[in-house]
Amino acid sequence: MRIGMIGAGFVSQNVAKLAIARGHEVMVSNSRSPRTLFSVGQALGCRTGTAAEAAAFGDVVLVAVPLTAFDALPAEARAGRIVIDACNYCPQRDGQVAELDRHEETTSERLARHLPGARIVKAFNAIRSIELVPDAKAKGEPGRRALPVAGDDPDAKRLVMDLTDDLGFDPHDAGSLAESWRFERAMPAYCVPLDQDGLVEALSVAERGVEVPDGSWRRSARMA
Repeated sequence: MRIGMIGAGFVSQNVAKLAIARGHEVMVSNSRSPRTLFSVGQALGCRTGTAAEAAAFGDVVLVAVPLTAFDALPAEARAGRIVIDACNYCPQRDGQVAELDRHEETTSERLARHLPGARIVKAFNAIRSIELVPDAKAKGEPGRRALPVAGDDPDAKRLVMDLTDDLGFDPHDAGSLAESWRFERAMPAYCVPLDQDGLVEALSVAERGVEVPDGSWRRSARMA
């Protein structure tokens, strides 16, 4: 599979490491210039390009950028494209976003408004970037971590779930984009190591607008 990545931060780089190790082709991009990604490309062994080039390159496009960058996402990431939303709303970084604060939309629904026609799937946002590589395990290996995946397009969601499985995690169908708030930032399932049963429980007890203590996910673990 060819995976284009918009955003060259730690999430993209660590997903890229897993993908390349499993034989996928990757192109990483940022908001500046491919020249600024020379070291990243060399270290990962991947291609680099502009955001538009990465979007056109990928069978799937992973977006991992601040919400303030949504307006600058390229047209190539729109109609018909499968786009993985790995973004999280962080008011300290993004500023206050009224629609999200009032729980009128999820971050993925917001991204869908910026990328009309794209097939948005929420995934890879509910794990800390530094845990992506060390927590990945082969299928059937004991202690495999489960990750939630949400989307409105069944075929796109299934493809992303298969990719999640291939990269070393048990995918869990967490419903539609409207339900993806259940694993957004500061929800019980956010960035906590969980197996399938633990993830199902954490998603079920989530209450919209009720956040877990800030940073508590850095020391939580609920693996069988």
